[in-house]
Formats: sequence, C-alpha cells, structure tokens
Amino acid sequence: MEGKQARAIARYIRISPRKARQVIDLIRGKTVAEAFAILRFTPHKATESINKVLKSAVANAGHNYDMDTDRLYIREAYVDPGPSLKRIMPRARGRADLIKKRTSHITVVVSEKEGDK
Repeated sequence: MEGKQARAIARYIRISPRKARQVIDLIRGKTVAEAFAILRFTPHKATESINKVLKSAVANAGHNYDMDTDRLYIREAYVDPGPSLKRIMPRARGRADLIKKRTSHITVVVSEKEGDK
C-alpha cells in the first residue's frame, strides 16, 4: 500500500555530491529519531545541510499531511549533482587549470511506518 509521504529539497548546496552521499547513505531507511542521532554524532560538513533538510521534511509531514512525527521513517534520501562553479587556477609557464566547485541538490522523503497504530 502506498502511504502518504512528505518531501524536502535543498538545492545548490556548496558541497560535492560524492561527499554528501557518504552521509546520506548512513540515514537512508532509518527512523527519523535514529537519523537525527546519527547526524548529530557524524563529524562531516554535509551533516549540517542534511539535518536541515530532514527537519524540513518532518515539519512538512506534520503540518501539511497531519502525519504522526513519532512514526516517521526516511523512505528516500538521495543527492543529485547541481551546477558546478568553474574557476581558473594559474599554473606554471602560462598555463591554467580548471577548478570545478561542485554543488548538490539534497532530497529527503519521509513516510509513516505501517503497522501498529
């Protein structure tokens, strides 16, 4: 049975998608309380942004869909690449290297656990 789900998306976050995926993989499929605990004790730059997106998704679930926030779990969580900022780094003998400062779009979808009510 397809239940109700609430989502939150943070776009153009200044962290590379590969680094953000390392953190998002830790919380996928977990309950919301467990995910907040994992994010709190994970020493990584991406945890701050992912925590904000997760809080937003939980708030959306409670406010927009009247879901019980204590029974929520992370149904989907993924990081897509955003546009890269291209910068030039001067090198020896008049050459230049292209530096890509990558951005991410972070998406978190929460849903209510099926079962005991």
